Amino acid sequence: MAVLLNNSPNWVAFDQAAMGLGLVVVPLFVNDSPENIVHILRDSGARFLLIKEAQTWQKLAPKKGQLPDLSRVVCLGECPENRKSGGIFMPASLWLPQTGDTMHFGDGDEKKLATIVYTSGTTGPPKGVMLSHKNILINAYSSLRLIPVFREDLFLSFLPLSHALERMAGYYLPMMAGSTVAFARSIADLAEDLITIKPTLLISVPRIYERILLKIREKLQTASPTSRTLFNYTLHVGWNRFLYRQGRGGWQPSMVMWPLLDKLVAAKVRERLGGRLRTAVCGGAHLSNEVAQFFIGLDIPVVQGYGLTESSPVISVNPIEENTPESVGRPLPGVETKIDNNGELLVRGETVMMGYWNNPEATQEVIDAGGWLHTGDQAQIEEHHIHLTGRLKEIIVLSNGRKIPPSDMEASIVMDPLFEQVLVVGENAPYLSALVVLNKAKWREIAKKQNLDPNLPNLPQSKSYQRLQDVLLERFELQLKNFPGFARVKMVCPILEPWTVENGLITPTLKPKRKRILNSFRSQVQRMYKDHPVFSRV
Repeated sequence: MAVLLNNSPNWVAFDQAAMGLGLVVVPLFVNDSPENIVHILRDSGARFLLIKEAQTWQKLAPKKGQLPDLSRVVCLGECPENRKSGGIFMPASLWLPQTGDTMHFGDGDEKKLATIVYTSGTTGPPKGVMLSHKNILINAYSSLRLIPVFREDLFLSFLPLSHALERMAGYYLPMMAGSTVAFARSIADLAEDLITIKPTLLISVPRIYERILLKIREKLQTASPTSRTLFNYTLHVGWNRFLYRQGRGGWQPSMVMWPLLDKLVAAKVRERLGGRLRTAVCGGAHLSNEVAQFFIGLDIPVVQGYGLTESSPVISVNPIEENTPESVGRPLPGVETKIDNNGELLVRGETVMMGYWNNPEATQEVIDAGGWLHTGDQAQIEEHHIHLTGRLKEIIVLSNGRKIPPSDMEASIVMDPLFEQVLVVGENAPYLSALVVLNKAKWREIAKKQNLDPNLPNLPQSKSYQRLQDVLLERFELQLKNFPGFARVKMVCPILEPWTVENGLITPTLKPKRKRILNSFRSQVQRMYKDHPVFSRV
């Protein structure tokens, strides 16, 4: 039973009804490409699809011949009968009975398949992760043991419910705790919804926190020097206060100023997030220390977690009282962890998936004979906290043998508001380069000040091209100043058109498809290494 809806009570009702009947739910991203959606429907053998509006089916109908198992498509909105759909298309008003049946209960089998959640497909076609009812329930229960949630809590749900993190932590977990969930109207309306809903818990990915930080910094640029100094001093005192309360720092006299600093600065920022946040969980990707310290310094308790769809999904999270922001937290109760000889993090427990749907070979590649799930992430474990150090398949090895995990660098680079998206490259090359998508509005401002072509000069021999490189690399240097000397970008290829789900360059969870991007911009990458013909792979 496939569901292609935005977050809503209807999504939850459909999911509960389907699983209550012993059916298997396949969630789909509403912003995914028709090709990806068709692949998932075909691979899963879905027989039923729930959509919001007729236009969605109109995009998929031409590929109906590739979906031999699909026998019913139900639309919630105004859906005039589409006779070209072969009779499988029907509005919910006709499909649903006029009166509902009485609620019935049955003893379910916790070991049975509950859902097939497809991976984002950053390195290839999406794979179907099979999760049992027990996988999900154990993960929610174990998460509650590290992050207490109460009946009085109010969640604001805006990450897609097709994302494993939101589905478990923003839906099943609050249901288990008896909390309330409000659904945001859209990402564009999120700022207003935060003020209106006033959530006590928030689950997000790093990019949301990064954008909030960048907006605040942008406002500070036009503020008075006194205001900027006061804001930075508040961050400094707030961070030291956090370390003291965590038992990792001493008391400082400046902390007596906190009530005043909080009233003048920190509380005003918290009000923009609703004013009631007691926990803000960040997962789905790496959260930089800079962003974490910013929010924690304003007394906004951001805790970072980590997981994979294959682990239902949460593996670890930082408890509020033991929050180490540079780590991804403590393993959940019942989750075993170890580091193998390659430095890879392995996990084992009742939250590890049943396997990949129709793909036993891929299952055997990631789950060994001992039941250990190979995460693909390199890590260290210090004082029971997991510290990620890189991704095995994404480590860049320079021609001099230096190994560099690009994700940390990319997370730092996009903290400059000029850079919307970035991909660091350099496999087998003598130095690092980067493909970077510019913020068009900010680039026009900078180009005007620097007397550069806003359409981007593309002739490497020209003086304007060299000046463009100097301007961009100077900003790169500022963002990468805390990285080792060999982790420096020496050439940049600026791009004005963003990487989107529609053009196939990012996943629905906004992760870059590295191979696809490199193939699309292969000539530009090769141009950055024109003096090094030995360089053959990116």
